[in-house]
Amino acid sequence: MAEEKQAPSQELATQFTSFATLGVMGTTQELARAVLQTVDEADPELVAEETLCLVAMATSRAAAVGLEDHPEVARTVTPVLRELPFSYRDYLVGNAMIAEKDTSLLDANEEVYRRLTRKQEFYEVHLPEGQFPGEHALNEKMALWMGRVSPPKLPRSPEEHLEELDLVPMLLTHLKLILAFARRGEAPGGSQ
Repeated sequence: MAEEKQAPSQELATQFTSFATLGVMGTTQELARAVLQTVDEADPELVAEETLCLVAMATSRAAAVGLEDHPEVARTVTPVLRELPFSYRDYLVGNAMIAEKDTSLLDANEEVYRRLTRKQEFYEVHLPEGQFPGEHALNEKMALWMGRVSPPKLPRSPEEHLEELDLVPMLLTHLKLILAFARRGEAPGGSQ
């Protein structure tokens, strides 16, 4: 059976979503790992949720800026990126339900959805639509994130800890890569 050729905008949306999703997941894991390795008593679930919400929203904002010349693609892709924390949660719950043969896990999922929604709304407000989250903005917003993932009464402020771990460049590199892909219509260095 012959494979149908996708329309250029549909092909770009598909490729971009795949590329950006891999970037979101990889960057989230790197940031969360750095925090969990250096912050005693950090709650791994809280760190994972907050970090995924931050990275997904920042990626969505970078994608929207980069896809300004492709508004139909931006309208398709950016909501998908914002929803990644929920999609990932669904994946984890589905996996656990199959492994444990326990559908009651869905009930606990509602509280997690409410929590994720609050986190997502927080980052949506702090990372304005139509603006690329550059270094200055990330320094401010990631300090808020660091405060949210850190247990109380740490010896360093969130700003000091963020600077010590040098995490802003990690997220900024990811966002610049997303922006470059969106503007070029292909992965930088990729063979399309």
